[in-house]
Amino acid sequence: MTDVHSKEIRSYNMSRIKGKNTKPEMLVRKFLFANGLRYKLHDKQLPGKPDLVFPKYKTVLFIHGCFWHGHEGCRYYVVPKTRTDWWLAKINGNKAKDADSIMKLKQLGWKVIIVWECELKPGMVDGLLQNLLKEFKSNNES
Repeated sequence: MTDVHSKEIRSYNMSRIKGKNTKPEMLVRKFLFANGLRYKLHDKQLPGKPDLVFPKYKTVLFIHGCFWHGHEGCRYYVVPKTRTDWWLAKINGNKAKDADSIMKLKQLGWKVIIVWECELKPGMVDGLLQNLLKEFKSNNES
C-alpha cells in the first residue's frame, strides 16, 4: 500500500512532530513544578536523555508517546497500514533503545519512572499526577 500523501506533504507533517516540550510533557512538568519539585530537562549526560531528571531523588522520568514507543495493548498504538515494515522497524528500534537506556540508568543507581501519553488523558490524569507526587514525597521521607 502506498502513502496517501505526497513525499513533500509527508515530510512536512513529520517535521511538525516534536520530541521535546510536548503537551503531555508540559502537563507533567507544570504540575510537578507547581507542587515544589525541581528538575533538570533532557540531561544529555544520562542514557536516553530523560525528559525530567530529579537529582535530589536520584530519579528520572520519561514521558512516552504511545505510538512512538509502541505501548502494547494501548488503543493509541496502531501500526500504520502503509509502510508497515518501516514503521515496525522504527518503533521496535525505539523500544530497544528505551530498554537499553533504562538498564543503563538502573545500573547507575537511578530510579526510572515511565509515564505513558494515554495515562494523561482526561479521567486518568489527576490520579496519575497525584500518584507521582506521592511517590516523590515518600522518597523524600526515607
